[in-house]
Amino acid sequence: MRKLVVLKLGEGSFEQGFPVSVQIGNDGDRPSVETSGKLPPNPLLARYYANWQETYRSLGLRSRLQAAAVQVTNVSLLEDCQQVAREFHQALNLWIQSEPFRPVRERLLEKLLPTDEIRVILQTEDRLLQRLPWHLLDWFERYPKAELAISAPNFEQVHHSSSGMAQKVKILAILGNGEGIDIQADRALLEQLPEAEVTFLVEPQRKELTDALWEQSWHILFFAGHSSSQSTNATGQIFINQTDSLTISQLKFALRKAVERGLNLAIFNSCDGLGLAWDLADLQIPEMIVMREPVPDRVAQEFLKYFLASFSQNEPFYRAVREARERLQGLEDQFPCATWLPIICQNPAEIPPTWKGLCGHTVNLPAISTTILEANRTPVPVRKVLRLRFRRALLVSLAVGCVVMGTRQLGLLQPLELKAFDQMVRLRPQERPDPRLVVITIDDDDYQTEQKYNADEVVKKKSLSDRSLSQLLSILQQHHPRVIGLDLYRDFQVASHQSQLVNQWQQTPNLIGICKGNDASHSGLYGTAPPPNLPPNHLGFSDFVDEPDGVVRRVLLSYQQESDSICPATHAFSVEIAKRYLEKENISLSLNPDQDLQVGKKVVHRIQGRTSGYQRVHTGGTQILLNYRADPEVVVQVPLRTVLAGQLTPNLIKDRIVLIGSTHRFTEDHWATPYTVGATPKTAGVFLQAQMVSNLLGVVLDNRPLLWVWHPGVEVVWLLGWSLVSAVLVWRVRTIALLMLTIVLTIAILFGVCLGLLLLSGWVPFIPAALILVTTSGVVVLYEVAQAHQTHSALTPQEK
Repeated sequence: MRKLVVLKLGEGSFEQGFPVSVQIGNDGDRPSVETSGKLPPNPLLARYYANWQETYRSLGLRSRLQAAAVQVTNVSLLEDCQQVAREFHQALNLWIQSEPFRPVRERLLEKLLPTDEIRVILQTEDRLLQRLPWHLLDWFERYPKAELAISAPNFEQVHHSSSGMAQKVKILAILGNGEGIDIQADRALLEQLPEAEVTFLVEPQRKELTDALWEQSWHILFFAGHSSSQSTNATGQIFINQTDSLTISQLKFALRKAVERGLNLAIFNSCDGLGLAWDLADLQIPEMIVMREPVPDRVAQEFLKYFLASFSQNEPFYRAVREARERLQGLEDQFPCATWLPIICQNPAEIPPTWKGLCGHTVNLPAISTTILEANRTPVPVRKVLRLRFRRALLVSLAVGCVVMGTRQLGLLQPLELKAFDQMVRLRPQERPDPRLVVITIDDDDYQTEQKYNADEVVKKKSLSDRSLSQLLSILQQHHPRVIGLDLYRDFQVASHQSQLVNQWQQTPNLIGICKGNDASHSGLYGTAPPPNLPPNHLGFSDFVDEPDGVVRRVLLSYQQESDSICPATHAFSVEIAKRYLEKENISLSLNPDQDLQVGKKVVHRIQGRTSGYQRVHTGGTQILLNYRADPEVVVQVPLRTVLAGQLTPNLIKDRIVLIGSTHRFTEDHWATPYTVGATPKTAGVFLQAQMVSNLLGVVLDNRPLLWVWHPGVEVVWLLGWSLVSAVLVWRVRTIALLMLTIVLTIAILFGVCLGLLLLSGWVPFIPAALILVTTSGVVVLYEVAQAHQTHSALTPQEK
C-alpha cells in the first residue's frame, strides 16, 4: 500500500518548541487521519547541529563548493566527525521520543505497516529544521520503504501547457565550472541512460542557458559543478563557467517557463544546495534533489550512478532516492555522513514522476501528469482524474461482464468452455486404476479366433458366440466375482444346442446385461432388445448422453423409457452393477423422490439445464458429470483368449466387478472423451462403463467426489469479481505494453485457480472470466487512445 504522511511543524523555535500536526492517508487521496502534538523546547539540538556542521566542514573534503579543497588525511578528524554525528543522532531521536510528541508517534505506528511504501513530507518554514537529518530517526528503520522530503508550507499546483508527445525523457544537463572536480563522470552516466535524449550545455554563457530553457520543453534539469549557499538564509548560486555565477532569481523567468512546459525534476548534484531549493520552491518545481551540505566529488558521482540506475528502471522516485542514499554508506569510512547529504524537496501538490511516466507519454499533457484537459480546457486535479478513470474502468468492466454473461446464457460460449474443460482434465494427474474392476476385452485377435472356430450368424453381429460366452461365464464363476457385467448386445435367441447358456442366463444372480432404448431425438433409431433369456431385473440400459460435440462428459443414470421401447430398463448399466456391488457392503443405491441418486446416506444431485460450461443442453432423466479417474483405458485388462485358455491369474477376479466388452476397432461402440486429442483413437464403450461404475462406487467407498459446479448465482458473483479485477488493472496500469503483460499474467493466474479447483473436482467458469479481462482492457485502451487523439486534435497550433 502506498501511503502519504505530511508532518507539519508550525511556527516556533528551539527555545519555545514547535507545534506539530500529522496527516496520514493513501497516496493520491485525501488524508484519512490527522493528529496534533508538540516538539518540546530543545536549544541544545541547534548547538548539536552547529557543532556537527562545523566539524564536517573542517574535514576539508574535496567537494563541489566554489573552491576545491585538499583531501583530508587526518584520521582523528574523521573520527571526531563520526563521534559528533553519533551524538547528534542520539539527541535528535531523544527529542522525537519526548512525551509531547507521543500522540503523533503512536498514530504513525498505528496507521502504517512496515510493508507500506511511504512518502513523508516535512512542511516547515524554519530553515534550520529543514537542514536536520530527519532520516536518522529510528522510525525509518521500521519502515524500509519510507523516504523523507522537505517542503515549504506554501505551495500550489502547476498548470502545464501541452507540448505534444515525447518518445524519450528529455534532459537538459548543465555542466558548469568543474575546476578541481570530475564532472565528466556525471556526463558519462547521463549518456548511458535508456530512452533518454540528453542535451549538454558545457560551461555555458548566461544567454545560452536561458535560451535553452525558453525554447524547448524538458522533463529533467540537471546541474553538475560548483555551487554554494554558505549561511542558513543565504541565496544559492551556481557557477556555470569559470567566471560567471547565477542565482535562481536571475533565471526566474526562464525556469518558470520550463516548469509550465513540463519540467518535473531538477537535480543539483553540487554542494550546499538547500539555498537553491529554497529559491526554486517559489517556482513550484514538482521535485528537486539537492545536497544539504558540501558534497565530496566521489559521493556526488556515486549517488548519481545509483539513483539513475534505479530510477531509469522505473523504480518509484522516493524508493530510488532512498536506495541510492543508503548505498553511500559504503563510502563513510572516507567520507563521514555521506548518507546525510541527498535530500528531496517536494511540491506537495504534485505526484512524483516515474521514468516510464516521462518516457513515451505527453511531455506535459495534463491528462498524464497532474490535470486533464477536457473539452472546455478546464484543468482537473489528479485525484479527480484518478476517480474518473476508475469509474470509467468499473462501468466498462461491469458492462462487459453483463454482455459476456448474456452471451454465455445464449450458449455461444459453450464450445469454448467445453474445450477449456477438456484441456484442464488432461492436465490433471492420473489416478491409479480402480482395483475393484477388471475388464475382459474382446479385441481384433479374439474376433479372428471367433470367426475361425464359431463361424455362425452371432459373429456377424459383432457379439460373442454362445459357445465362447458360456465357457467364459463358467470360468469366471469359478473365481467368484462379485458382479459380472456383459457390455454386449444379445438381442437374439441362444442356439438350440447351447442350452447350457440359457441356464447360465437364468441361474447367475450376479450377471447384468444391457439393452438400448429408443432415441426420440433421432427418428428411425429404435434401440436394441435385451438378451431373451435374461431376467428383467438383471438389465441396465447402455445409452450415453447425446453430447453437443460428441465428447462424453456426462452419465445418464436413469430415465423413463418410451411406451414402445424394446428396452424395459430404467436404470443405467453402471447403476445396476454398482447397486449389486454395494449390496454386499449393506449400502443401498436408489433414486429419491427428487430423482437424485441416493447412495447410502449420500445424495448425488443431478445436473440442471445450465451447469457450468453447459448452457443449452438436454438434461432429461437423471444425469451427472463424469469425473474421470484417468484416461479411460487405464484399467486392469485381460484379453478373452487369455481367459479361455485357462491362463487367468488367481485372485484377479475374486470379489471384483468383471466387465465384458468389445474393443474391436470396427464396432460402433467407440466414443470421444476429453483425452481424445488429434489422431488419438476413440475409447471403447466398455472402458467408459468402467469409469462410470468407478465414479458411483468412489462416492461412497472412497469419499471421492463427483464433479461439482457452483450455483448460477455464485457464478455471477465470480464473474463480477473478475470484472472488478479487470477494472482495477486498467485503472492502475498506465502503459499499454505493461497492461497487456499484466492481463496475460492475470489470465495465467485465473487458469491456475480454475485448474486447482478442478483438482478438487470443481468445474468453475474460466473462458467467460478470461474474456472479461481481455475485452475490458481492450475497450478501455481503445477508448483512451481515441480520447487522447481527440484531445490532441482539439489543441490550438500554439498549444501543440
